[in-house]
Amino acid sequence: MNMASMWILLVILISIGHAKTESMSLDCRAEQLGQYGQQSLLECVIKTTQNDLRVRVVSWKKANLALLVFYKGKITKEDGFSFAQPSWNDRNMNVSLLITNTTVKHEGRYTCLVMTNVGEKVEAISFKVTAKYSNPTIVSSPKAITPKTDGTLTCESNGGYPKHQLRWFDEDNKELTSDAPTEAKQTDGGLFQLSSRLVVGKESSVSKYICGVFNASGGREEETPFLVKYAPKTEELEQRKELDMSTKIVAPVVVIGSLIAGLLFALLVYRKRSQKIRRPSTAPLMGGHLGVPTVDVEEGDDKYPDNVA
Repeated sequence: MNMASMWILLVILISIGHAKTESMSLDCRAEQLGQYGQQSLLECVIKTTQNDLRVRVVSWKKANLALLVFYKGKITKEDGFSFAQPSWNDRNMNVSLLITNTTVKHEGRYTCLVMTNVGEKVEAISFKVTAKYSNPTIVSSPKAITPKTDGTLTCESNGGYPKHQLRWFDEDNKELTSDAPTEAKQTDGGLFQLSSRLVVGKESSVSKYICGVFNASGGREEETPFLVKYAPKTEELEQRKELDMSTKIVAPVVVIGSLIAGLLFALLVYRKRSQKIRRPSTAPLMGGHLGVPTVDVEEGDDKYPDNVA
């Protein structure tokens, strides 16, 4: 028996069910939330005052598709769905449904039907899926915004669900969104890619822009600031060029002058040392006529002529 036939049989059983005093209830959370890419739990628990309650049928269904069925002691299920407790049996009051890997397609309305030996109940659950958006990125075109030209700031945020909005603010928290609507594209997996372009006028004096991701309730989830870096004016650029040219000319002259001064100083020192070492004595000239002993300046020894007593 396939899942569709089993569901039809369960509907028939409910419609012809015998009248019994209802001594059981089915406690389900009417609205539940799941995170994209994570496990999700649709909670439903049987409440009863009976000690001998036995579960005969459990059926989880979304739209026209039966996802999980317990009938005549057997469990039939679609891939990705199971009871929250792996060891579930007909005496277990927890009939919650576990979704192993939540995607956007799992969002919707679910019904849980339970039949026991003391009564039956059906409850509906609204299940919503969320996915966290990435932190916004802001790209400037051109990279350096000048006071005399217009520029564009592009903000992007991806991988989120449901569809959110990008909003712009300046440094004083003044909103600028009216001039920058959000464009949303949905991927094959159901997630959204958001983008928004803000034109920065040439007369603008704003130094910081902020792009934020806002949910449907108006709550800010992520945000990124962007600091405007104005390019230098034309006059400033010309001054910088002249300064750079002067630096290029002066620097080599200073280096060459230093080298010449160093060489001259070294030459002067060398000449002074040479003159001191090689200075001749006048004593030999005098000694040759008067008989005075000669003195060798370099050796320091006295020398007398043979005829001197």
